[in-house]
Amino acid sequence: MFAVVREAIDPRTFEGAIRPGDGAAVKFFGVVRDRADDGRAVCALSYEAFEPLATAEFEKIAGEARERFGDVALAIVHRIGEIGVGEVAVAVVASAAHRGAAFDACRYAIDELKRRAPIWKKERYADGSARWRENENVS
Repeated sequence: MFAVVREAIDPRTFEGAIRPGDGAAVKFFGVVRDRADDGRAVCALSYEAFEPLATAEFEKIAGEARERFGDVALAIVHRIGEIGVGEVAVAVVASAAHRGAAFDACRYAIDELKRRAPIWKKERYADGSARWRENENVS
């Protein structure tokens, strides 16, 4: 499952991304925070994407994760449009026989997505201002 969506991301929909027989599943949900890195109050984020290229990049990242960490399955979904505080903006699920591979693949996927996917984020602040933000790979 690799997708860019406009509707809310429901974490329960990812149960199907866990392969039967795998002993580990790691789920990461990136949620809109109420504060920017500089401390300003955030009321929402707005995401835009070049959708075909973004989903192709998700698939490429998943292939790289398999090369690096072995037999892992990944699901990557990113939401676009206006997203309120507390809502899920991105979901990554990794499933593998063992927890180490699942954790490593999940971390690799979100870090590479933030670094490479053609997705752009604008922070909207409570004071009415807004600013486009560059993706940063903050752990």
